[in-house]
Amino acid sequence: MLQVKAIEKYYGSKNNVTKALDRVSFDVAEGEFIAIMGASGSGKTTLLNCIATIDTVSAGHILLSGEDIASLPPKELARFRREKLGFVFQDFNLLDTLTLKENIGLALTINHTAPTLSGIRYRTWPCAFGSTISWTNSLTRSPAGRSSGRHAPGPWWQGSP
Repeated sequence: MLQVKAIEKYYGSKNNVTKALDRVSFDVAEGEFIAIMGASGSGKTTLLNCIATIDTVSAGHILLSGEDIASLPPKELARFRREKLGFVFQDFNLLDTLTLKENIGLALTINHTAPTLSGIRYRTWPCAFGSTISWTNSLTRSPAGRSSGRHAPGPWWQGSP
């Protein structure tokens, strides 16, 4: 389960502070899918970046299976990112010479692990994941071969459906 508890994110300095996230809280049960929607500048990307440990929170807690990932020391955070977190970015950070399926599996290969997700072998789990979000036909295409509206970003954790 993912639990986001009263997270806050501030940018700037003492004289010019912007509050990007104001005590955001919600839970996501295992197997549940959610959508994060809002106006431009409302903090959607900041929220995703904090959940994905790309950015840090100024206050609050982000718990994944009961572990507060927002307070992990740097070495443990690096291990968490390498072993349990995957992220498909929107419009960038994908390798154009790889297919979407290969981009999804790259981090698992770098980690020298037997790539599985919920017990499904790497060769099949991107197809299962892709069919869930209607990406099945796109998994064999390069990032440039996908329409711009289908470059959906989002984090997922190994061991979650």
